[in-house]
Formats: sequence, C-alpha cells, structure tokens
Amino acid sequence: MTDADFMKEALAEAQRAEAAGEMPVGCVIVREGEIIARAHNECEALHDATAHAELLAVRRASAACGDWRLNRCTLYVTLEPCPMCAGAIMQARVGRLVFGAADPGQGCAGSLYRIPEDPAFPHFCPSDGGVLREECEALLKRFFSHRRNG
Repeated sequence: MTDADFMKEALAEAQRAEAAGEMPVGCVIVREGEIIARAHNECEALHDATAHAELLAVRRASAACGDWRLNRCTLYVTLEPCPMCAGAIMQARVGRLVFGAADPGQGCAGSLYRIPEDPAFPHFCPSDGGVLREECEALLKRFFSHRRNG
C-alpha cells in the first residue's frame, strides 16, 4: 500500500470523528505495511483536551507492539500535529510522520515549527506533508462551515 492508501484509512477515521461531533482528525499507525492502530479525535466524548487522534493511536500502537518505542512505524494523520502531538510522536520514537493538511495556526511538523525533526532532541522523525491534502482540507472546511452556520 502507498502513503495515499494509508491516508485514506486515516480519512475514514476522521469521518468517524465528524459523525460523532468531534473535530474531524483521523490517524493510523503502520508497521511493516500493516495498520496496527487507528484512532480519531475523542476530546468531546472523553471530556479530555488530550484525546487527540495521534495520542490515542500512539497508545494503541504501543499496546499492540508491547513497546513504547515505535521506531519501525509510520504515523499517518489527516492534520499536521499540534505541539502536544508532535512532542508525543517524537517521544514515542515514531520512525516517520505523514500528514495531510497543514495547520498554519498550530502545526508543529512544518508550519510553525518542526518538533519531530529538531536536532536538539534525541530522536529525529522525518515528516512528509500534503498527502491527500485537498481531501483532508475539504473535510475540515466542511466541519467548520457547519459549526459556523449550524
């Protein structure tokens, strides 16, 4: 499967979030070509500001691997990670990060900062943005349009 194929899986998670009234962000974590974890934002459902798709997926992937080190994994997420999620990705030693839409307001994997690639930290996680960007952006725009016009 390609990066676009795995991003489609993350988009499916984002659509589940939207259906549940959550901000539509979805994430999958892949190891050796197989999805080992999937998640979407659950901040509203869990009443937890930290229940972002990436953090939930990292927890699930760590449980699936039996190890908190995810250096053989690629994390796919529909929106560029915020500072909290970018830090968690770096701390979990994720091997590679792929995101869809950039987040100029909070994105810390290229837009405002590059936490996963900062050489000051002990782990380097290369990131690629813009995979299925248009589809990821369209989902977010639709969600925020409905909230404004709701």
